[in-house]
Amino acid sequence: MKLLREIIGYVLGGVLFVALMPTVMWLASGMPELEHIGAVRASITGVLMLGGLSLSVWTIVYMKRRGKGNPMDAFGHEVAPRTQHLMTDGPYRLNRNPMLTGTLTYLAGAVVWLWTWQAALVWVLFFSIMMTQVISEERRLRRDFGEEYEAYCRRTRRFKFSRRARDFSRRTR
Repeated sequence: MKLLREIIGYVLGGVLFVALMPTVMWLASGMPELEHIGAVRASITGVLMLGGLSLSVWTIVYMKRRGKGNPMDAFGHEVAPRTQHLMTDGPYRLNRNPMLTGTLTYLAGAVVWLWTWQAALVWVLFFSIMMTQVISEERRLRRDFGEEYEAYCRRTRRFKFSRRARDFSRRTR
């Protein structure tokens, strides 16, 4: 049963964030032709979408391997098994929500690809809904991990790359 819940969680996440949201953006934009968008826009789109997707996938794999669980908690309801300990390293040293940061970046790539105000509006609405989810999840993490989570919040930003992550990237060059 646990494996089935995990598989459902991953499939739902993939369908919702990778396929459905860009489709909603495209539909809201009046179903524009997706042909020639120019080299600059295509490059920006590719970097944003591949970079965002890579960050999200890295986060999922890292959470599964190191956290022994899944990130999918939907407004206080466990969709798949939660991680067993607070994740603060790997992609979580970059910011507190690397999976969502990756998803938002991926979808920003879809906005650049479509280049319509309607697609941008869908992105803003999605971001607003996800902020509600983030705030709900933060309450749960404070309840589950107490001071450990508070200390993590003090040193790591919600979405922006933290100073700690920039320092790490400088040391590894």
